[in-house]
Amino acid sequence: MKLLVVGGGGREHAICWKLSQSPKVTELYCAPGNAGIAQVAKCVPIKATDVDAMVAWARDNAVDFVMVAPDDPLALGMVDALEAAGIPAFGPRSDAAIIEASKAFSKELMKKYGIPTARYETFTDLPAALRYVEEQGAPIVVKADGLALGKGVTVAATVAEAQQALRDMMEGGKFGKSGARVVIEECMTGPEVTVLAFCDGRHVAPMLSSQDHKRAFDGDRGPNTGGMGAFCPSPNYTPEIAERCMREIFLPTVRAMEAEGRPFKGVLYFGLMLTPDGPKVVEYNARFGDPETQPILSLLDTDLMDIFQACVDGTLDKLDIKWRSGAACCIVLASGGYPVKYQSGYPISGLAEAEKAGATMFHAGTRRAEDGTCLTAGGRVLGVTATGDDLPAAVKNAYAAAAHIHFTDIHCRHDIGQKAAAGGEN
Repeated sequence: MKLLVVGGGGREHAICWKLSQSPKVTELYCAPGNAGIAQVAKCVPIKATDVDAMVAWARDNAVDFVMVAPDDPLALGMVDALEAAGIPAFGPRSDAAIIEASKAFSKELMKKYGIPTARYETFTDLPAALRYVEEQGAPIVVKADGLALGKGVTVAATVAEAQQALRDMMEGGKFGKSGARVVIEECMTGPEVTVLAFCDGRHVAPMLSSQDHKRAFDGDRGPNTGGMGAFCPSPNYTPEIAERCMREIFLPTVRAMEAEGRPFKGVLYFGLMLTPDGPKVVEYNARFGDPETQPILSLLDTDLMDIFQACVDGTLDKLDIKWRSGAACCIVLASGGYPVKYQSGYPISGLAEAEKAGATMFHAGTRRAEDGTCLTAGGRVLGVTATGDDLPAAVKNAYAAAAHIHFTDIHCRHDIGQKAAAGGEN
């Protein structure tokens, strides 16, 4: 089978790495890819958001199957366009990808179908939004309605901080059109857990639970990023909570989308808060999370291509998905200054040594120089991922491997998974 993966970050490297292990995949391509992905797939220089060019390339090169990984092309209708061209594709159609592309839509969906989430209001008028924050007080959460590279959320500790976030989004255009409409939510408390789930439109198969670390600096300080590291499984996600989530959140969401005439096929990301009142939805994403995908796929035993095919065919309930025991941890090595201002183009050393230490290097923002040197080419550069018999071992192994990597202005958090590994909530 000739397979094309759309995207070019750490998540896509992990997906390509796993697909390259499938005997069903005889030719693997990735567009646009990166320096690490080029080790397991042939990279094609097409932007992930160029729907027409991607479909034309897939058709002209007789691609058998396309996996669309990032949020933007899903929202733009790449899966719809591929299917219209007769090419099977993994991922939700645009009418289902709206569950991530519009937070207002997802909140209304949860309200309509009784899926537990935070109380909220939606605004397009800045003065009204400012008054609402004044009335509600802080802490409070401000979210850009549309896609914002995982950075469109402000958890404001004060009214002034929330109001500034509103001005930045609605008046300053910080996130473009994505911030013209905002959702303002109550601030829920409790440990956060992510559960990614495979969906075939009717059935849902949750993956291992995971926890991401969004803030740039140790101790969950600094600005929100696309993610500075993740581990799985989460010790906070007990079998009892998993059963409750399936009954109250996972199945109701998939059935709600089907009832709305928007059947969801692909990966549905459930961002959860384990509140004193039970698990509630923080957010949905319409695709694999990054960097959660890196540790999760490191523990997957079933052929990923078999899962993709079952999701497209509607036969997910017939597949018994297997996972390895133990735990996995991903440490993101970023460019200094990320996510605000940073420089790139610096040589990276120590990759071979880190791999010898037992880790897998998932490239997020890298490129090859003409002389073959691997260079930094983004805010998040590498996801150093290691497994272990338990979470403390996985965390230790990941940090030991990451210590071998060097580039100018390298930055990482030093507390990924540490609290959970020590028995805390994280």
